Amino acid sequence: MEIEDLRTFVEVADAGGINAAARRLGVAKSIVSRRLIRLEQALGAELLSRTTRGAVLTEAGISFRDRAADICATIDAAREEVSPNGDLRGLLRIAGPASLATHFASALTGIARAHPALHVHTRFSDRYVDLVAEGFDCGIRVGYLPDSNLIARKIGSMAVGLYASPDYIRIHGAPESPGDVLKHPAITPGTDTWKFSDGDQTFTVHPQGRFKADHAYVLAEAGAAGLGIVAVGELIARPYLASGALVPIMTRYTLPPVGLFIVRPPSQHTPRKVRILIDFLVEKFAGAPAG
Repeated sequence: MEIEDLRTFVEVADAGGINAAARRLGVAKSIVSRRLIRLEQALGAELLSRTTRGAVLTEAGISFRDRAADICATIDAAREEVSPNGDLRGLLRIAGPASLATHFASALTGIARAHPALHVHTRFSDRYVDLVAEGFDCGIRVGYLPDSNLIARKIGSMAVGLYASPDYIRIHGAPESPGDVLKHPAITPGTDTWKFSDGDQTFTVHPQGRFKADHAYVLAEAGAAGLGIVAVGELIARPYLASGALVPIMTRYTLPPVGLFIVRPPSQHTPRKVRILIDFLVEKFAGAPAG
């Protein structure tokens, strides 16, 4: 019985089918099918009921899934104990926000370069990703984390500023205090709250505007197009500041920075590949200035 066959079966069980498992593993559907057949032959039991619409777990498959997952986890842990300083192997799947893909690219390619036997699969999207349901080892999250059963580790923070385009300021002026913000259309990801501080006091404002987006660069583009004032992370604003498309406004007030986090599903055993990725990102981002 091959360990890769067991891993493949667990992926099929968790992904809900052969096609989805093949996408997760980054291999051809035919390879997944071949591994499953080999495993079923070794066990002498049918694990999947195959139909024209796909494949579902049999009663034996449902029963065997947890045992197979435990075997895979035990083997991974044993390998790490035998060779704790050896090369990372296997597949590391990471999900993150599309708006910060370029800022994490060097770190993720760096860990792949440092561990030639490790397969690194990344997916950057600004939609919410369910790490457990979609089979990711960990995810990069930005902002203020809602309560969840995920285990989070802060790796850094990103400064946030308020910006507008020079044309907008020329035509409409710029707010000078939190009380002025409501006189201007705001560009936000949705229902938003801006908390300004002048060092001594905090002022809470609920901005209003007609343009909303769930992608940080779209927010910045809307600001550069003169649609209003926008609060975005300095990493996002940097190229717009360099080109002159956006300029900082209300600079005597500060907005709270947003956190950068690595989150992972809860488990008794954290895979070494995930621990090393977390340490790698903490080293890269935690000591850097916010933004």
